[in-house]
Amino acid sequence: MTFITRYILPILLAAFAALTASASDTASEIDYVPQFGGVARIRWEMATSQGMAGDNRFAIQNARVWVKGNIARPVQYYLRADLCAQGSFKFLDGWARFSTSPWLGLQAGQFRIPFGLDSFRGPGTYIFANRSFIGRDLANNRAVGIQAMSSLPEIPLCLELGVFSPHSITDHTGWSRDMTFAAKCVLDLTPVKVTVGYQTLEPDSVRFNMANAGMTLSLGRFTAEAEYMYKHYTNSAFRPCHAYNVWADYTLPVRGAFFNSLGFQARYDGNTPHSTGRRNSDGLLTANHPRRQRITTGVTLSYVYKRMRCDLLIDYEKYFYHDSFTPSHDRGDKIVAELVFVF
Repeated sequence: MTFITRYILPILLAAFAALTASASDTASEIDYVPQFGGVARIRWEMATSQGMAGDNRFAIQNARVWVKGNIARPVQYYLRADLCAQGSFKFLDGWARFSTSPWLGLQAGQFRIPFGLDSFRGPGTYIFANRSFIGRDLANNRAVGIQAMSSLPEIPLCLELGVFSPHSITDHTGWSRDMTFAAKCVLDLTPVKVTVGYQTLEPDSVRFNMANAGMTLSLGRFTAEAEYMYKHYTNSAFRPCHAYNVWADYTLPVRGAFFNSLGFQARYDGNTPHSTGRRNSDGLLTANHPRRQRITTGVTLSYVYKRMRCDLLIDYEKYFYHDSFTPSHDRGDKIVAELVFVF
């Protein structure tokens, strides 16, 4: 897009110049020792669409590890990989960040595109065993690129603006003029946090534009969140998609032999027919995800000690489909029990 090359890239380059110019030569204490951590999720599922004697399966959903640290005063790095994502290895994130100013930063590498609210939760911070439709199917995008980040000192406002390659994270060799652009803004008015974002990308030959807005309310033990997302395909290549996600959680401390926290969760999410933007053999876009709604109820038992945590999540998911769609077990009613270890 010529708009990006004419305006967005110069802004990012100017941000980099500002970072370089603001670097201080004053000696400061920096910890150069790398930090390590990770999360593991072990799951059992049972499909209930045919009653309580349905099919079962076990899986290691994630075995993620990460390392981060400082190279110099203004430079940080972060590497993350999933050693076992349902049996496969995935390299997820690898970036360097320049943040010599308290209000401005620049990040380059491979990471999640700054867009969406629920999509920015990781396996160690999921509210439910399965992500929302928005977080899993509509805004689940990582890419290679660069972004500028600004956090204003006197206003609780964070801005992120980035340009990314439109190619898959498994292909870093492709050339393209049709870059991906994304912007995200977070206003933290405790106990309310408001998030809005915009993204435009062209994974095949049809560009689509996405906008989202979300709000999170945190009042002591109670947390509630609502997010809406709109996806528009250019040249009327596919009908627009509307998606939504609403959930609530109430967590209280308990005294037990193995757990010290008990939470209750409920969620309602759904979407109209959605296309990933990639054409079929006839050169047309099709509905990769049909119209659907889902109700999820869950209970979470946790043991928390400093930065380490162990969770036991038990969820029931009830799906509602239209147009006589018959879902697979992955997309049908189920009971999910999951052990999560965060270290």
